[in-house]
Amino acid sequence: MQLSRLVPALRARLAEAAAGAAALPGHGAHAEMAPFPARAAVETLSTDTNEGRPAATLVLLYPGDQGEARFVLTVRHGDLRDHAGQVSLPGGSLEPGETPEAAACREGWEEVGVDPGALDVLGRLTPIYIPPSRFSVWPVVAVAPQRPPFVAQETEVARILDIPLADLLAPERRQRAMRDAPLGRFDVPFFDLAGHQVWGATAMMLAEFVAVVASA
Repeated sequence: MQLSRLVPALRARLAEAAAGAAALPGHGAHAEMAPFPARAAVETLSTDTNEGRPAATLVLLYPGDQGEARFVLTVRHGDLRDHAGQVSLPGGSLEPGETPEAAACREGWEEVGVDPGALDVLGRLTPIYIPPSRFSVWPVVAVAPQRPPFVAQETEVARILDIPLADLLAPERRQRAMRDAPLGRFDVPFFDLAGHQVWGATAMMLAEFVAVVASA
């Protein structure tokens, strides 16, 4: 998928949602990749019914060598307090008075070295409450005019993953595997990307992004 064709459609789709003219896929899309059955319910995922620490993630698009759309993920260090060792979108807590857009761009700079001034923010996805860490997260979609010179933040990011958007959109990349949890073993959905199992909250946010791209 060529980034130059995708960006105008995404911008228009997210602007319609922000104006209330067309709803986003929301928690229905999140539930498709929810790791455990209890987290697939709207009342569990909604930031309207759950009070969490405000945070934002950055869904950063940029062109590859042939102009194809790509995006970035990070592999978190295994000794972090929240989501240790997992594959995540760049992101973190909002600072006092900060908007989700500003926080997402700042976290992009702090975690993967992307200049906030080079980013064009296209809009927000549906906020989601994450029970294990008690965050309320606003995913923000932005685009860079060229592939950024990524630099991993040493204390949080173990590895940066440069992912073709086409991989995320491919149905065969959605797979399932058994995972242990305090209440037993569950068959958990994940995206197979760059040799990593992308599951949990990140997979849920990416599932809505996939649905938005499909409808743009």
